[in-house]
Amino acid sequence: MPPGARAIVLFAHGSGSSRHSPRNQFVADALNRAGLATLLFDLLTEEEETDRANVFDTAMLARRLTDATHWLLDRDETRGLDVGYFGASSGAGAALWAAAEPDSPARAVVSRGGRPDLAGPRLPAVTAPTLLIVGGEDPRILELNRDAGERLRCENRLAVIPGATHLFEEPGALEEVADLATDWFTGHLPGSAAQTRL
Repeated sequence: MPPGARAIVLFAHGSGSSRHSPRNQFVADALNRAGLATLLFDLLTEEEETDRANVFDTAMLARRLTDATHWLLDRDETRGLDVGYFGASSGAGAALWAAAEPDSPARAVVSRGGRPDLAGPRLPAVTAPTLLIVGGEDPRILELNRDAGERLRCENRLAVIPGATHLFEEPGALEEVADLATDWFTGHLPGSAAQTRL
């Protein structure tokens, strides 16, 4: 939590990833520098991860993200913060599923190389402005995100990073992801420093 943070972003990692993901930590560092608090945590235990069915149980993962959000907003030091979700790969499906709940406190969602299709029929219920970031050289995921964007009824944008593959390992690609995510969250989370200055 940066000093004076008034908004927080919870990270939902994809299959085979964890709170130790260097890519998500890179993005979290950028958000911290912009004055946003972040929470990186694992949606599954190590034992649960060995069962592939758990990895793609979007409803269960979304419930855990929702539970973590309520736990966070119940704590003295984080109560009242505006909430955003950052989902990567299959974690993006869980983030959007959770954001579609009628009482969801999520005010903005960012998906990195995500599988928004895993939120399926819940997509039209998402009200939080949603940014879908996809690599230009990740054709299958790009197609899934285009389809998801058409099903979303909320404010949404598809940002394609030219030359980037699924993990955004190309020079400058992850930096672009971090910049896009930072701009989206600071522009849409009411408690962010950028919104406070408006």
